[in-house]
Formats: sequence, C-alpha cells, structure tokens
Amino acid sequence: MHLFDLLEKSLLSCEIEDKIQSVNLIKNSIKHLTGHTGYWESDDSGILDIDQAGIPKNLQLVPPNQVKKRSYVSVEGYAALLHSICHIEFNAINLALDAAYRFRLLPKKFTFDWLKVAFEEVYHFSLMRERLQELGFDYGDFEAHNNLWDMAYKTSYDPLVRMALVPRVLEARGLDVTPAMQKKIAQKKDFKTCEVLEIIYHDEVGHVKIGNYWYQHLANQRGLDAIELFKQLISRYELFICKGYVNKEARYEAGFSELELNLLEVFEKSLEPQQQWKFALSRTK
Repeated sequence: MHLFDLLEKSLLSCEIEDKIQSVNLIKNSIKHLTGHTGYWESDDSGILDIDQAGIPKNLQLVPPNQVKKRSYVSVEGYAALLHSICHIEFNAINLALDAAYRFRLLPKKFTFDWLKVAFEEVYHFSLMRERLQELGFDYGDFEAHNNLWDMAYKTSYDPLVRMALVPRVLEARGLDVTPAMQKKIAQKKDFKTCEVLEIIYHDEVGHVKIGNYWYQHLANQRGLDAIELFKQLISRYELFICKGYVNKEARYEAGFSELELNLLEVFEKSLEPQQQWKFALSRTK
C-alpha cells in the first residue's frame, strides 16, 4: 500500500487501537519498502483537506474555558490531569501524521522526520494511557479542548507557518510546563508517571528541534528573515512564546538561539497591552 494512503487511513481513524496499529504498520512498512520508489511517489492532487483528524467518538470537545477544573487531590481530579496529558499526546500523533501527509511535496527527509515524531508520540500516548488506565479510566472519559488541532488546521495552507507556530510555539510550551508538572506528580508519589513524563520531555526536545530545523530551512529557502517573520506570525495569531516561565535551557537544546529568545521576549512585552485588550474584547462578544 502506498505510504500516503496509509497516512490518510491513520490520520482519519477514530479508533484508538486502529490508529496505533496503522502507525505501527507504516513504521514496519518503511523498513521493507523504502527502496521502492512507488511507495513514496506522490503529487498534491490526492491530498484531502482534513479539517478534523480522527479522535475517539466518545471524546467530548469543548472550548478551553469550558473544560472542568478539578482538584488533582481526588482520584478523579488526578485522572483528569493524566487525561489532559494523554490528549496532548494523541493530538501530537495526529499533528505529526498531518505534517507528513499534507506537505508531501517537501523533501523526503521532511516526511521521515515527522514520521519519526509520530512513532514516538504513539509510544508516549500508550505509556500515559497505561497510567490513566491504572486509575480505572481511559482516554475519552473526560472532556478536552481542541486548540492544538485547531492551530494545525489554521496553518494547513503553508508548511513554513505550520513549523513556525505548532512545534515552535504550542508544542514548545511543553518544555516549559513539564518540569513543574513532574514536581506536582512527584508529591503524589506517582514515580511511574514521573518516569513517563521524563521520556516525553526528552523526546519533545527533539521534536521541537525538528520544527526549528524545518522552519529555518524553509525561511532561508524563501529568502525570508526567520526572526522577523516569526514576530509577525505570533502577532497575527495572537500567541505568546515567552509568556510565564520559559525553560531556556531546553529551548536552546531544541534549536532556539539566546538572541532569538531575547528578541522575542522584548517583542512580546511590547505586544502585551494590545493583546490583553483584544482578549478582553473577545470575552464580551
């Protein structure tokens, strides 16, 4: 079966086990079929405009401000916390698959890179799902929001914009928040989950690095100033990259330069009053 047919099937699958098996099939097929030119050949005529990747049918998606806040002190509250991590990892599977599927006319290395990410995200999701199941719950038992996929679809028209805003902004925030989350979970003596988070954290540095590489590559290819373009994009999409605690050490490792982060931090501070006003106005509508 053609690689991009397999990717389409995986991306659209709503069944958890089916999606995982489909991704593993791609992983195994690559080992045996990479030498077959036909396996990779493609044009953009067969690409579906997938506005929603496959998610479990019982998963209720709600706006971010409608996700119930639960105290993680209770079993249900703690399960909801692990569920939110599961949801991020499941979304990350779809994001990686979509990058490989949608932007198929880029070099084969691009496809390989995002397939590698998809394989690792399946592993992350499976590990975290096991932790959730040990509490007597499963993925889909709690509501979730769709911010990650929404941004993926908003940037589906251009791989440069996708690389700028999904790996480098939204996914990179995981590098900032994971250490604090590990400390919170360690307080509950759930060291197995801490170990899973450590695996995820280590691999996510590599995923953000891949996003950084392709963002720089595509910007250079088009003769664009990568930092100035990034400023324009985070302003246009009203996003923050340096808001709150920033794990600069992890971000340096993932390919951000100190100069870039410093410039972006100054730039964001100049935008904050305007963006806060826009947010307040949107809440009144």
